[in-house]
Amino acid sequence: MNPRPADEESSRRRSLPEPVTAVTDTAGDWLPARMAEVEAGLLEAVQGDSELAEDAIRTLNAGGKRMRPMLVLLCAGPEAGAAAVRAGIAVELIHMASLVHDDVLDRAPLRRGLPTVYASSGRGRATALGDRLFSTAFKVLVEGGDAAAVTEVSATAVDLARGELKQREGAFDMDLTETDYFDRCALKTGRLFEAACVLGRASTGGEEAPVGLFGHRIGLAFQLLDDVLDIAGPPERTGKARGTDLLDGTVTLPLIFAARFDPALAALDMRSLDEASAAIACDRIEATGALDEVRNQAIELIEEAKAGLIEVGLEPQQRELLELIADGVVQRYS
Repeated sequence: MNPRPADEESSRRRSLPEPVTAVTDTAGDWLPARMAEVEAGLLEAVQGDSELAEDAIRTLNAGGKRMRPMLVLLCAGPEAGAAAVRAGIAVELIHMASLVHDDVLDRAPLRRGLPTVYASSGRGRATALGDRLFSTAFKVLVEGGDAAAVTEVSATAVDLARGELKQREGAFDMDLTETDYFDRCALKTGRLFEAACVLGRASTGGEEAPVGLFGHRIGLAFQLLDDVLDIAGPPERTGKARGTDLLDGTVTLPLIFAARFDPALAALDMRSLDEASAAIACDRIEATGALDEVRNQAIELIEEAKAGLIEVGLEPQQRELLELIADGVVQRYS
């Protein structure tokens, strides 16, 4: 028997990280109501193409925290309307598309503990699905007449592609610098968080730049902590093999820091790694204390993000909710 809508909502809430449910509980009725509209809009958006609908729906239902659409709505505030909901749908579709394309480029077998579209349906179908999700994001905004939002999402999509190119150019490069790493993360991760905040604030006529900087900073913190989790695992929590970044040739901040203290890591031949040797490399990285250094940098970014909200002119509860979601980035990885 199919679950009733109430059962589905209860199941979804149990699957969400505690910080996210804390935000929805604190906000009151308006935020869960708007998030439900985003969720319904996402499902409607991915159902339209019979050729790819099954894979699209499976990707949508594979999980995810929906942090980016939540940021859209929080930056719009209680007066968030249809434009904010459309923006929330669009940023989540862009996020989904980027993950599908990443899995193709990385030849990833798992995402969130489940087989990727690449693994189950092949490179061609996965590439087509990612393309379709990108185009659907723009369709949602164009049909809503959101010209300014189309411009922002277009610029964001370009930056995501630039970030991916940087990652490919720096693959297996043990000379990659901390500056190179942050430039890549700013484009691949920080930019979409920034866009979510800008789109939400713009939908209700607020000043965009300060909340954009808030989003950018928590996006960077999110990436730093995700890179820590890739080293520390465990796979049952990450949904992928420990050391997946090492196996992909992706040089992350934990490795950059650890290589300063461990000559063996500085001379690491990433191309020669298999799952067993990647796990050994993860142990060596962890032993240097590099993970604590990266966590501390992430926490500093979160504190800077929260401090930057003081002069934005937000309502007290709106600021409280944004601070909660920023703290939730850290709590998720603690």
